[in-house]
Parts: sequence; C-alpha cells; structure tokens
Amino acid sequence: MFNNTKFLIVRLSSIGDVLHATPVARTLKENYPNCHITWIVSQTAAELLKHNPDIDELFIWSREEFEKAAIHLNISKVIQSWQALKIFFKQHHFDIVLDIHGLFMSGIITRLSQSKRRIGMAGTRELNRFFMTELAPAIDSPHMIKRYLSVLQQLGIETTDYHLTLPLPNQFDTFVKDFFTRYKINPLKKILMINPRTSWPNKNWGNQHFASCIDLLDPEIQLLISGGPSDKKDAAEIMTLTNKQVINIAGKTSLMEMAALLKHIDLLLTGDTGALHIATAVMTPTISLWGPTRPEQYGPLVKGHTFICSDNECRNCNKTKCRYKTNACMNQIEPASVAKKIHDLLTL
Repeated sequence: MFNNTKFLIVRLSSIGDVLHATPVARTLKENYPNCHITWIVSQTAAELLKHNPDIDELFIWSREEFEKAAIHLNISKVIQSWQALKIFFKQHHFDIVLDIHGLFMSGIITRLSQSKRRIGMAGTRELNRFFMTELAPAIDSPHMIKRYLSVLQQLGIETTDYHLTLPLPNQFDTFVKDFFTRYKINPLKKILMINPRTSWPNKNWGNQHFASCIDLLDPEIQLLISGGPSDKKDAAEIMTLTNKQVINIAGKTSLMEMAALLKHIDLLLTGDTGALHIATAVMTPTISLWGPTRPEQYGPLVKGHTFICSDNECRNCNKTKCRYKTNACMNQIEPASVAKKIHDLLTL
C-alpha cells in the first residue's frame, strides 16, 4: 500500500530524541522496503543519521541558527534560513509527512511541505496539532519512543521493536584502535566512561559527587571522562577533585567517534543526556542517574541498562532548572551507592 510512498520525517533535534525516532524509519522500511524516506534534521544531530540505512535522503536545516537569528533580530538571516526551507519543498514532493517533534516550529515546517497527509502525535504543545491533517491516537505509555512510533498507527503499522539505529562505518574501528594505543588503554581490562554533564542544569550530578564516586572505584578500572566542548570546564574540575588517574576526552571527539568508543567499553556512567542514548544504540550497558526526569519516559527500553533514581520528594519535576535552586533531587544520590553498582555490574 505504501511501497512507493515518499515520506518525510520531521525531527530536528536533540541527540537523544533523534535517536529515539530512528525506530520510526526502521519500522517503515521493514514494512515497505521500497518506500522513500527523507528526514529533516538540524546540523548538530545530523551526524547520527548520515549512515542510517533506513534513510534515503537527509535535509540538514539548522534550527539552532534560525532561532539564534530570530532572538538577535537578524532578519536577513531569518529570511535566508526560511527561504532554504521553501526552496527544498519546492523541489520535493512528499506523500506523507510524519511530525515527531511536536512543536510550533515543526508544525510550520510540516505545513510548508503542502503534503496532503500530515500526521502528528497526540498531546503535543504549542498548537502543533493545528498544522496536521490527522493525529495519532493517544497511548498509555509516557515513553517518547512509543509516542514517536504511535504516528505509524495511522498507517496501520505497529511494532514492539524499540532498538535504536546507529551504524558505525569500519573507519571508526581504526579510530578506536589508534585511540587505545595513544592513551595506553588495555581493551582486555574493564573500561568505564563517565559523561558528567547534561543539557539541563537540573539533571546534573555535582562534580564533587562524580569525583567521590571515582575515588571509590577499583584501581583496575580504566577511566574516561567524555563530553562536548561546553563540558570541558566541568571535566577538568572533576580531574582536579579525584585522586584517580582519568583520561579526559571532553571536547576531543565527534559524536560518531564517541559512539565508536562507547561501543568498545564495558560501561557508561551518565545522566539523562545524549550519551546515554548513543550508548544504548551501540548496545553498551549503562548506569544512568535520574532526578527531575523519569526513565519511564526517556530511559532505554531495551535490556542492559541500570537506573539509579532519586528518592527526593520533589523528583520528576521535569524542569530545566531547580525551582528551589538546590538540585536536591540529584544531590540526594549517594556516590557510594553508585560506586557499588558499578562494581556489581563490572563483576570485579
């Protein structure tokens, strides 16, 4: 029925959400191998989709640049950015658009496609539903992967396969081999990667907590601290607070290089952030720390992942910043309990 259909998936960002949306493309291809899938995505997350075999075409549109230009009233840049979208849609026809971003911005983009079928999710914000021709049915689960997949119910498609898709070309095996040689990492010994920062201040565990946890770990564990360029300051501070030898690679790898390293380590310690979902996609076990957000909504849906959730009474607020300015829910998580769980999982 949809074998020659041209689909457009609208999910612009962020890293975790883009990966959470990959089961939509995979499920479409599994059911209709000859359909054509285009995905519109922002620059930051595009790297994660470039090698995805389920996607026939990527259109990279920088939501970040557009919003920055709008905030700074750079009208010429806003017009230029919007014009790029209009040109793209003038050159492409789509039979069905799946908006799995669910915001005002993605709604406008979806409407701009002029597709006759524009399918959105139930319960979206910012008037997104008014840009759709139809909405997916509401589902019982709060999990984002299941919400994204719900749009396929409008096409008569359902699945319980929640694995994320992130293929790694062979060139990254060479990168990992060279990396291990350069930093004298023994692949036969246990390797723990620590990704300390998240995109929300409220989801961050304190630097001292990470350092205290590291100090409690078995000296045989090889330790890496990862993160993006904006995480370098915190990573460096953790290095000064711990007595252990730690390799700091924050800001030194691309997303795909980080994914390749994650594929070859034993365990990742992190919060609710993109690194968690990259590790999930490459099938590396994780320990993740949860306070203002819930693993039932954002955590991995596949086996091999451990959640340490705060017991604080104000947990699960889903706010980017703590209303009490204390980050009490994350601070309630004890370094000793995290270190013990790491030892249990690494069976040392």
